[in-house]
Amino acid sequence: MVRSTQVQESQAREVRQLSRQLIRQLGMLAGAVGKLPLSPVQAHALIELGQQSLSIKQLAQLLNIDKSNASRAVTHLVEKKLVETRVHQRDSRSLQASLTAKGRTMLERLDEQQDNYFLQVLAQLTDEEAGQIALALGRFQRAIVQAKAQDGIEIRPLTPDDDAAIAAVIREVSAEYGLTPDKGYGVADKTLDCLSEVYSVPGAAYWVICQDGQVLGGGGIAPLASEPGVCELQKMYFLPVIRGKGLARRLANHSLAFARQEGYRECYLETTAVLHEAVKLYESLGFEHLTAPMGNTGHDACEIPMLKRLSL
Repeated sequence: MVRSTQVQESQAREVRQLSRQLIRQLGMLAGAVGKLPLSPVQAHALIELGQQSLSIKQLAQLLNIDKSNASRAVTHLVEKKLVETRVHQRDSRSLQASLTAKGRTMLERLDEQQDNYFLQVLAQLTDEEAGQIALALGRFQRAIVQAKAQDGIEIRPLTPDDDAAIAAVIREVSAEYGLTPDKGYGVADKTLDCLSEVYSVPGAAYWVICQDGQVLGGGGIAPLASEPGVCELQKMYFLPVIRGKGLARRLANHSLAFARQEGYRECYLETTAVLHEAVKLYESLGFEHLTAPMGNTGHDACEIPMLKRLSL
């Protein structure tokens, strides 16, 4: 791993502690939400049912709880006459839940109570601080979702046994986007079939993404020729089956951490407008567009050079 296990464990413990404190302060362990006769689960169910009618299964998925807990929450809301259920029109074995008029009134009270509470909380912060917290919480929430999507997926260093597999991935993805070997793209590199040797030099590393023993993607860092103190983020390729799970950002962060550890001051990359998802990712990671390429990469068809300054 790039970062030491000790640092990672320290960060994880700190985030866990802050999360526990936040849950407690928000009353998520209490029997009722504020002054309303609703448990936290019932309140969340009420909010989701305020958007649309839902089956018990759909509600459980939205609340990230098991179906039995969702069923109990709905049962209690029905007893309070806040929710009504009916047999699903397309599935006689399933119940569809929706709010009653009393339920909508309760939802209005819930929204008013929670809005007032959070206005009071945010009054302790500047507008800039409040915006930073909203942005950070949004990123944290997405990271949680992505971590779940990445369950069973491993990122590990490239070995000689992986050479053929990662070369095949690079060729397949390049063909998908029309990046043909006859042009100046990475797929044309003569060293494509022996990447473990290429990345065995000091200051270089390459990692593969694997699931069930199959190599599905990868990316790496290497020194940029003729540019002391500058590395290059290279050969980031992912098969469709693992896209949309946040793995590109995870691997890029992993690679940049390695670059900082190696003492690089800046990280360079070259890409093309065809890979628009990649361009957006690099921009979000702090890479800035350059007016001219750096080094002599040989990838003259990659018309978008970018650079990120690395803080040590």
